Amino acid sequence: MYQSKKNLKIESKGSRYEIGDFVVKIGTVTMSGHYKGILVEVEYLPCAVPALCWTLMREFMQSFMGSCVNPQAPPYIQNRFHDIHAAQDTVQQYVEKFNEFRDGSTYSGAQANAPNS
Repeated sequence: MYQSKKNLKIESKGSRYEIGDFVVKIGTVTMSGHYKGILVEVEYLPCAVPALCWTLMREFMQSFMGSCVNPQAPPYIQNRFHDIHAAQDTVQQYVEKFNEFRDGSTYSGAQANAPNS
């Protein structure tokens, strides 16, 4: 039997804050109009290579999100730790997070977007 797939719209809307060299985006994730969670993106403007600034980014996130920040970089970032981070990397991380929300995966810690150039 053929059943059409529901067209689920998922999006994150929120605020953007600049704090010194950091940009923090906090968004509410909704799927087909229903609340699913909160997504926090952190960007460190002076650096485009995660290996060179991950410790600083982690400490910054811990300053306002506490112990829920995972001490390890997200897997996507770990696989590209010494590469220059570009816009397509940010898009890919959003796709992965949206898929987690869509699948209903449990989420136990904060993760950051690597720096952008």
